[in-house]
Amino acid sequence: MTFKTFNINKYFSNLSQDIAIDLGTANCLVYVRGRGIILSEPSVVALNKKTGQVLAIGREAEKMVGRTPGHIVAIRPLVNGVISDFEVTEQMLRYLIERAKEDKFTFLKPRVIVGIPSGVTEVEKKAVRDATKSAGAREVFLIEEPMASAIGARMPVQDPSGNFVVDIGGGTTEVAVISLGGIVVSKSLRIAGDKFNNDIIQFAQEKYKLLIGVRTAEKIKINIGAVYFEKEPLKQDNKTMPMRGRNLVTGLPEEVIISQTDVKKALERSINQIVSEIKNTIEMTPPELLADIMKKGIALCGGGAQLRGLDKMIVKETNIPTYIIEDPMTAVARGAGMVLENLDDFHDVLVETEELQPPK
Repeated sequence: MTFKTFNINKYFSNLSQDIAIDLGTANCLVYVRGRGIILSEPSVVALNKKTGQVLAIGREAEKMVGRTPGHIVAIRPLVNGVISDFEVTEQMLRYLIERAKEDKFTFLKPRVIVGIPSGVTEVEKKAVRDATKSAGAREVFLIEEPMASAIGARMPVQDPSGNFVVDIGGGTTEVAVISLGGIVVSKSLRIAGDKFNNDIIQFAQEKYKLLIGVRTAEKIKINIGAVYFEKEPLKQDNKTMPMRGRNLVTGLPEEVIISQTDVKKALERSINQIVSEIKNTIEMTPPELLADIMKKGIALCGGGAQLRGLDKMIVKETNIPTYIIEDPMTAVARGAGMVLENLDDFHDVLVETEELQPPK
């Protein structure tokens, strides 16, 4: 008769409600082991400056942006994918972890996997790890966002073949070539969704002398954002929407109509920089991996991947097939969740630090 050895670490791991968090500049997504993505909240925290009290987190805090009295501020504790306010980030993480375990009573603190940009420093990695532990995690694992995106897109990242992923989030654009469970070449640009919003705000000021808010710019980007046309649209095909703000000359409220071609002009410089970094990454890619990529194509992930015409523009500039993955906004959370479900198999893709030991 044979007896199976009892692994107490594995037993307790099965009791805990482990989670994966896409800690994004614009949005945070939470994946719970065995349940999938259960939460998607804006990365916004509302604070009372007089008392230091947190008034709201996530969607409720986002409603307050641009509408608060002087003593209340609605802030994003992450800038360009990294922590800018440690204490507020810790509060936000605690809120996410508590929300994730609302439906299940457990004594054990969860193990947590957190997605981070590929270009962060050791200090920034430590800040994420420390904030997550302070927020209630038993053990913290870090995974680079382009790796998580590729896994979420079901790319064979552990095979000896080239996988090319471009993840355009809120704060950063991650460009990476992945093979054998590691990142071979990567670029991290601090040009992404937030920069696109600022581009639209600046364009409105320069062309229409109109001051608009971030939320207005975001709506314009989502509804009529475009970066490439195979041929210029006819007047009746050029999508438009009203843009309301304050006239910088008269100081009075005003509404003007902005078109897709306007948005394309507004975003032109930022998009060209992203395409340029994609081309630079291609130049640095080993020829054997590039041969694989030419067959498989470039995968676009993140909210910015949904800008109209971006995939066609990249094809035109690189001569490599380019496609938008299914549900691009949840790629990092899905990928981190897949790693969480199969931690033994995927341990090699995690960011190695002194505190990360292989699971027993």
